[in-house]
Amino acid sequence: MKKILILGYMGSGKSIVGKLVAERLGISFYDLDHFIEKRFEMSISEIFKQKGEIFFRKIEHEIFKEFLTKEETFVLSLGGGTPCYANNHLLLSGENVSSVYLNASIGTLCARLIEERQNRPLIANLDADEFKEYIAKHLFDRSYFYNQANFKIFVNEKSPDLISTEIVNLLT
Repeated sequence: MKKILILGYMGSGKSIVGKLVAERLGISFYDLDHFIEKRFEMSISEIFKQKGEIFFRKIEHEIFKEFLTKEETFVLSLGGGTPCYANNHLLLSGENVSSVYLNASIGTLCARLIEERQNRPLIANLDADEFKEYIAKHLFDRSYFYNQANFKIFVNEKSPDLISTEIVNLLT
């Protein structure tokens, strides 16, 4: 049972690319954030507001581990912070796991996230000046964890279709 993990910073394309990879391989697709939202019947933003980030990171870790014990082959898109907490980065290269880091530049991430930042709890309240600096610092802080992935794909200037093709070619 092969588990394919798609990871990277918010806005890197994890969910879109993960779905395409799963379709191409004819296997199930899961999105960790969406799964958490369904289980708790509230958005990630609401969980952060009502229960706090520590609670969120704890349940994120527990649910991530649940996925890795499933007896099925699937693609799982992780949350942007998933690899960076609770030693989750150590699970990125476990038995029957292939992990792929979608590496996007600061400029690409800013362009993608600026319009949808209200839906992202970590950047929702940042003004334009703070926004780019926050992403740059956050990406730097998280890069060690992201780089624990088995594979790295640079996503700047590429369509989700091309990125998913690259991933399928790497894995088959």
